[in-house]
Amino acid sequence: MKKLLIIAIASSLFMACDVKKEEKGELPEVDVDVDAEAGELPEYDVDWADVNVGTKTKMVEVPKVVIVMEEEEVEVPYLDVDMPDAGEKMERTLMVEAEVTDMEHELDITEIWAANNNLYVIAKLESTDKEIGDKKMRVSDQVSLNAPDLNVKYYIVGTKPDRVFNTQYDYLENTDELKKELNNPKVIYSR
Repeated sequence: MKKLLIIAIASSLFMACDVKKEEKGELPEVDVDVDAEAGELPEYDVDWADVNVGTKTKMVEVPKVVIVMEEEEVEVPYLDVDMPDAGEKMERTLMVEAEVTDMEHELDITEIWAANNNLYVIAKLESTDKEIGDKKMRVSDQVSLNAPDLNVKYYIVGTKPDRVFNTQYDYLENTDELKKELNNPKVIYSR
């Protein structure tokens, strides 16, 4: 049975080729004195299948994770600030965001301070007890502001998550040092 299988495989491989005899072969001449002339094996030109390797464009189904943002009407804190001799007011959104892993977190703007024509947005980042595994999630909070063009600085009280996204804000352990540095700024918003 094995011999038959080997013969079948060998013959199918041989039949897949286009074999052309190029030159006649001859066997070596043997003398009884054991003197022999070198023989010559026949030459064959074997044409095998041409194989071309490349790429082509093809439509395939690929799984994608999609985050859908929907507009929804919600209550957002709104501040209207009038400053003497500050010029025209404009409305804008003050927003803080953080990207976290392992546990769900809450991020809330707790206060906004005013000092020396600057606004200081203070947010608090706290972990909850809900695990999110190896996923990452973004948390955010925002306040609408109608005020003259002011410099805005953002601070988040809490442990800075180890994600590249979180480099846009300054993280603090608490606000005591910042309050001293700003000489007790005026709190214009508190949640």
